[in-house]
Amino acid sequence: MFAFCTDPSTLPDWQWFACYLTSGTHLAFYWSFVVVMVLILLAAPFALAFGFAGALATRSHMAPIRLVGRTYTSMVRGVPDIVFFLFIPIAIDQALEYILHQVRCPDWDMPIRRGNDFLVCAQAKVPLSSSPAWVHDIYAFSLALFAFALVFGAFAANTLYGAMNAVPKSQTETAEAYGMTKPQAFRRVLLPQMWVYALPGLSNLWMILIKATPLLFLLGIRDIVYWARELGGQKTGFYAYPHPDWRVWYFLVVLVFYLVLTACSERVFEWLMRRFSHGQATAAGERQRRAAA
Repeated sequence: MFAFCTDPSTLPDWQWFACYLTSGTHLAFYWSFVVVMVLILLAAPFALAFGFAGALATRSHMAPIRLVGRTYTSMVRGVPDIVFFLFIPIAIDQALEYILHQVRCPDWDMPIRRGNDFLVCAQAKVPLSSSPAWVHDIYAFSLALFAFALVFGAFAANTLYGAMNAVPKSQTETAEAYGMTKPQAFRRVLLPQMWVYALPGLSNLWMILIKATPLLFLLGIRDIVYWARELGGQKTGFYAYPHPDWRVWYFLVVLVFYLVLTACSERVFEWLMRRFSHGQATAAGERQRRAAA
């Protein structure tokens, strides 16, 4: 990046570190922090949407819909997360390629399954082999995002379902007695109150989501843990910037990043808890009323 980085072996210490920390691989390391944050910030609302749909399905009075909701929450919660993280992207990828193969290559006369291999025509590859690298990166990231949202959505569904049941049923019944329809009672009475019961569980899910981001490496995405291991490992004289084993320092940076992210998250959830507890008939709401008296 700097003009004096032409020959690293002749540089004094501060210039050597300046060149070393601004090399192409380190820029990829810095970018991986952005990738992790984008994944978290996108996966959380998508997981919440999946969870909300799953909770509503579980509460449905229609048996088929209720069965779908219970199957979704029970199956995902009962299988190790890493299995779904590996299965979902592969299943979606092969399903898309199979459909495109049938559409774009109808004259293909060879089997798609050949032992352990899954082979389709070149026109059915997703994305195409000729696509630029950023297209492949976005596609891999999208599959990872969907896997995270689907898995954590099942846990969110169970949390939201319990929170909905925690709101006294008499309140919705009273709202209906005053002339509200069931959707109105749900939207105006149950929904605003359920968040105070759901927030503790959702905050735990958020922390688990943060801790699960190193699984990105298993999905073909080079995350911060991958780069910390690669950059911190011992480099010999064959490299432009040889150095001893510095993995402890790189992983210390990763550790600080996650600790800071966790600490900031706790502050945000504490603020949300105070916000949603205001005026509620809960222990936190009662403390707020006593403090204001």
